[in-house]
Amino acid sequence: MHSEIIVVGAFEVNCVVLWQDPGAAWVVDPGADPDAILDFLKKNELNVGLYFLTHGHIDHVSALDALLAVRPAPVHLHAGDVAWTFSPVNRFPPYLTTPTRPASLAPTPDNAPPLAAGGLSADRLHTPGHTPGCQCLWFRDDKLLVSGDTLFAGSVGRTDLPGGCGKTLQRSLRLLTALPDDTLVIPGHGPTTTIGAEKRDNPYLPE
Repeated sequence: MHSEIIVVGAFEVNCVVLWQDPGAAWVVDPGADPDAILDFLKKNELNVGLYFLTHGHIDHVSALDALLAVRPAPVHLHAGDVAWTFSPVNRFPPYLTTPTRPASLAPTPDNAPPLAAGGLSADRLHTPGHTPGCQCLWFRDDKLLVSGDTLFAGSVGRTDLPGGCGKTLQRSLRLLTALPDDTLVIPGHGPTTTIGAEKRDNPYLPE
């Protein structure tokens, strides 16, 4: 599996592109700078197989309209975030614009089966707390976790925004810390880390 992090927007979101089959790459959290994402796809001769949103906050979804206009593909977002993600409550003017609800939206249900496309397969881990619909991608065979804003290097997702809940986040973090220590973590912002490093050094993880 190949992966690349493209840091996008004023909030420096880690947009992650993953692929095995270049005809069906996965684009995770296209939060801004659609031209940079499209340039990367073109340079590497990649087509989009799907878009995966770890949650609905505007800094993780704002580039969707521009990308879908050029590279249409299914959009996977947890059902818990669908109602507000494409609504006016998710605006952040003048920096980011709320995308329209995609016709290709495929809401992720609770207890969803693994997501498989383009030679890749990942468990969809529902990790609410930062938002009700936060979800992570766990590539079991590659020991890679794309954690969105649930877990960061040295920190965790904030819970003081609408829909956030500290107790719920703690339950979600227990799910993640049960993964192997040598799991590489690509968070929604900031540097990569490992589960083992976070269990050792992250003061926000549950004991």
